[in-house]
Parts: sequence; structure tokens; C-alpha cells
Amino acid sequence: MKGIFYGIGVGPGDPELMTLKAIRIIRECEIVAVAVSHPEFRSAVYEAKGETSAYPEILEACAAYQIALSAVPEICGKARLLLPMPMRKEKEILSRIHDSNAEMAAGYLRDGNSVAYLTLGDPSIYSTWLYLQSRLSGQGFDTRMIPGIPSFCAAAARLNTGLAENMEELHILPASYQIEEGLALPGTKVLMKAGRKMPDVKRAVARRGLQARMVENCGMETERVYQNVEEIPDAAGYFSLLIVKEGRT
Repeated sequence: MKGIFYGIGVGPGDPELMTLKAIRIIRECEIVAVAVSHPEFRSAVYEAKGETSAYPEILEACAAYQIALSAVPEICGKARLLLPMPMRKEKEILSRIHDSNAEMAAGYLRDGNSVAYLTLGDPSIYSTWLYLQSRLSGQGFDTRMIPGIPSFCAAAARLNTGLAENMEELHILPASYQIEEGLALPGTKVLMKAGRKMPDVKRAVARRGLQARMVENCGMETERVYQNVEEIPDAAGYFSLLIVKEGRT
């Protein structure tokens, strides 16, 4: 019998926000898959159960793995599949990497191993798991999503604010791309993945006279909260999320 390829949302950062189902499925899976964004990590690596990792610094830097480890300490003794997922935009290069990652995972699934692919937030929202899910499901493998609390819901809770009321619209926007049209939409705008584009994002928000609040590293030890666009640093980290509203905070 073939194994199941799970995309498991571990939530935004606080291990206590992981679901009971996510914890159970991680415990049941034979292999834990970890997405590695380090630019020098280019080939998938399998580390057998009980084997000391050859890349401890990579596991330490992987937020999703560390969140899951806090909630499910026994995963440190499971087999691990380290998969390169570089942050780059060249579609052909990324497609080849995703093809290779999917084929690597497929080999273990054919042998009957279920794989728990850990992803921040929820696997249905800007998740690298989706790239492999489409390939593996197309080959006939059983793929399943285990939902997690999305970062924008956790950030709204941290700010003690609602995202949408009554007939308000809610828009989720990738802020690393052109956002001018998105900011013109009515209702609340959630800006994700601003990263190096933060200075441009701040200027665009200010030009429209919108109110913006931001949570950086929500639920993590390094969490920071900013109550207006003027407070937000240009060098904010990758896990920074803005909640933008019209004329009020």
C-alpha cells in the first residue's frame, strides 16, 4: 500500500496553536519533510530514523520544524526528508526543483511510507507544499491537507482586531509583487511576504492614506508589533504581515 503525502499546517509560530489533528498525523507518519530555503542547499537529502542530522543548522533555522518539534518532541527521532525550496522567481528553475522534490518523495511513498510535510500557517495559503501536491496527486498518490491557523488570523488576534465585519471585503495580497491595484480594493487588505519590498509597501500605503498595523514573527519569541506605518522598519523580516484598513486602526 502506498503512503499518504500530508501537507500539515503548524500554525504561525506558537506551538500551542497547532491542532490536535496535526500533532496526531505527525506522530503517525514515518517521515517528516522539511522545506529548506537556504540558497546553497540544492538537492533533496534523506536522513534515516534515529540518524543524527548532517544539517543541524538547517533544522534549527526552519521555523515550521521548530514549531512542530516544540509540540511533538519525538519528531527528532523520525526519518527526515530535507527538500530544497529556494526563494527565487525563475519559473523554469523552480519547476525542475519541484519535479525533483516530488520524485524523491514519491519513492518513499511507493515504499508505503507516509510523509508529513510541515508548513507554516495553513498549507492552502502560499504554501510550497502545493507545488508537490499537484505533481504527486497527478501521479495517483493520496495527498491530504491538515489545516493550520493562518498567520493573518493569528496577527489579527494579536492586534485584538477583526478582519472583516458585516459586508466588508477581505483581500489577501502577496506584497512582494505589485500591490497598487490591490490597495485600491475596498475593505481590509492583508499584505503577506513583504520582505525586501517593505519600503515600497510603506510608501504605497501612505500615498493612499490607509491605516496599517503590522506583526512580525507572530507567535515566535522574536515577535514585534507595530501600530502604524511610520513605526514599521524598512528592514522588517520575511515573516511580517500587515493588516491595512481604510481610515481607522
